[in-house]
Amino acid sequence: MELLDLRDWPLPFFNEEVSPAWGPSKNEVAQRWQKRIDLLDGSIMVTPEYNRGPAAVLKNALDYAYKEWNQKPVAFVAYGGVGGARAVEQLRLHAIELQMAPIRSAVHIQFPVYLAVSKEGKNLNEFPEIVQSANMMFDQLLCWVKALKWARANEATAERAA
Repeated sequence: MELLDLRDWPLPFFNEEVSPAWGPSKNEVAQRWQKRIDLLDGSIMVTPEYNRGPAAVLKNALDYAYKEWNQKPVAFVAYGGVGGARAVEQLRLHAIELQMAPIRSAVHIQFPVYLAVSKEGKNLNEFPEIVQSANMMFDQLLCWVKALKWARANEATAERAA
């Protein structure tokens, strides 16, 4: 498993002439981002909830790729007043548009838990409900990673044979 921190990817605000679904990106950082995303078999996206939605930098990163996200599972970890549930709800819609497979289970970190971790030095492992949610999320994600990796490989094989 590898962590891709968006702070390490200085993507500008999306300002391409067309979506990556319809044409190549002109921005060199975006092109490198797309190549990196293409190597992934699935992803876990972590976001706070701001103004009832995900962090803008995450939405921007999603927009800078298209086919590279296709047919790959995605899971979500979110935190905020309602555990980031509204941010996850929006991200699931974006994921579907990108032809990703958002899984059902997510980790929702309520604000009091977030404060205990960020301000009091507690560990997320100290909260059984978080551990249980994370285990369910990982189990589902791994199942979908295997299934969709197989599907992508067999689709590529069928395309080469045609």
